Amino acid sequence: MKAVVCKAWGPPESLVVEDLPDLTPDAGEVVIDVKAAGVNFPDVLIIQNKYQNKPQLPFTPGAEVSGIVRAVGAGVTHVAPGDAVMAYVGVGAFATQVRTAGALVMPIPEGLDFETAAAFTLTYGTSYHALVDRGQLRASETLLVLGAAGGVGIAAIEIGKALGARVIAAASTEAKLAVCREHGADETINYSNEDLRERLKALTGGNGPDVIYDPVGGDYAEPAFRSIAWGGRYLVVGFANGEIPRLPLNLPLLKGASLVGVFRGEFARRHPDTNRTNFAAMHAWIRAGKLRPHVSARYRLDETAQALKDMEARKVSGKLVIVP
Repeated sequence: MKAVVCKAWGPPESLVVEDLPDLTPDAGEVVIDVKAAGVNFPDVLIIQNKYQNKPQLPFTPGAEVSGIVRAVGAGVTHVAPGDAVMAYVGVGAFATQVRTAGALVMPIPEGLDFETAAAFTLTYGTSYHALVDRGQLRASETLLVLGAAGGVGIAAIEIGKALGARVIAAASTEAKLAVCREHGADETINYSNEDLRERLKALTGGNGPDVIYDPVGGDYAEPAFRSIAWGGRYLVVGFANGEIPRLPLNLPLLKGASLVGVFRGEFARRHPDTNRTNFAAMHAWIRAGKLRPHVSARYRLDETAQALKDMEARKVSGKLVIVP
């Protein structure tokens, strides 16, 4: 097998591609021949030792994958060799083979190709868990999505609309906002040239959004929270900006609002049955045409470093995939 290997903490260009022995599964595990692997912002952080998950060196990055089951370990009965599957694996996906816990592996729904499946597990799994399990978003409520043109952002827009919410998408360019509108955003905010608070006030009649989905962090977190509706829920999803905000804790008090952490990877490990139920609900939405994962670019395995550099530079709308 071939794999991208992180041997020392550092930038994407420090990664190498190596030949490694083929994988075999232990009890409860599955080995997958990789057909596609999704690229996500945590992949950029994890190789620089800036992410909450800190694997031992050396390791292969890549958190989500689709492919064909190569082998299964003892006790795995829900998938078999030859099955088309998708999985959130945490690390190991940027390779031609990956080994993971069988509980994390799911059959690919009918009609979903490998690239789309690889672009689905983390982004849509995260956004569904955030909006449904953690944010309890309801029909007729208003959802604000920051960094809305990224993979999790587009997923949040589509899931918000599927739940019946009004969705306001915020991003940094008109081109990115056009993508947001294509995926269902009702209103948009260009926060590179519009005042976020004033625009939210105008769009919500002064009430503010009920739920704020924030995978970005940085300078927009505090003005967004200051705009939240009474009883609102602020979903802390990630820090693509690179800066962890320091919010004054009087703000949740004054708004009767909640700061809610979203750590979908740990949720999936702790609650695999609920995670599978969430995906079953989303598969029904896929069949109904309500969810349309957006793959914007494809890279070969030896181009993984470039894919991560493009992700780090925030040049991306939708999802990038590695096709070994």
